[in-house]
Formats: sequence, structure tokens, C-alpha cells
Amino acid sequence: MDELSWQEFEEYIRDVLSHHDFVVKFRKVFKTPERGYQIDVVGLRNDLCLCIDCKKYGRGRHRSSSLKTEAKKHYDRCVAHEEAFDVRSIPIIVTWLDDNLMIENGCVFVPSHMLNDFLLNLDSYLDMIGY
Repeated sequence: MDELSWQEFEEYIRDVLSHHDFVVKFRKVFKTPERGYQIDVVGLRNDLCLCIDCKKYGRGRHRSSSLKTEAKKHYDRCVAHEEAFDVRSIPIIVTWLDDNLMIENGCVFVPSHMLNDFLLNLDSYLDMIGY
């Protein structure tokens, strides 16, 4: 994983969702009357829509505060997605490193090494965190 570029990291996350039988929209672009948005990976399965922002930050000391700021932006994108497509959109940030964050500004944080387990046990995780 260390060798992956941020683009390859996004592609990896896309492929993991596909493997778990999600219909995937990759780098989905959409517009509202106010502005345009892009979500890295959108996964649809049954009535579930995961809107994923992929973050491959380094080990810098300001990474945690950067992720919190990005969580607010991603949450707002997901609200816009929900309104534009009339589908409940769950905001998820998949991080390259384990940042020991669970939920911030309405976004669920999932370290990339835990993504498979998260998807296998998705209903339990979403119930546990109140989604």
C-alpha cells in the first residue's frame, strides 16, 4: 500500500467495494444549483449508499486536524448527494493510516486495512454507530 499513489489508492477502494457486490460509481461528479461536487467512490447495494472520500495522507503532525476539516466538507457533499439523488447517503472516509477516529463531523472513519471487515459486517457497524 505504501507504493500506491493517491489515484491508485482510490482505485483500490473502488475495487474492494466491487468485490463486496456494490454497484460502484467512481469519481462521481454532480451539480446542485449552488455548486459542483465530486465524491471519490459511491457504492450502491440494495437501499444502501456509501459515499466514500479516500485519504492517503502521510504521517504529518497536522493530519488529524486536516481529517476533521475534510470530514466536514465530505459530510456537506453527502448531504448534497442525498438531496440530489433522493438516496440516504452515508459519509465514509477511508484513510490510508489508522487515525483512531471513529466518527467526526458526521463521517465514519475506516482505516483501509479494516475496510474489508467493515464491509463484511456493515449492518452491525452501522447499527453500533447509529446509522
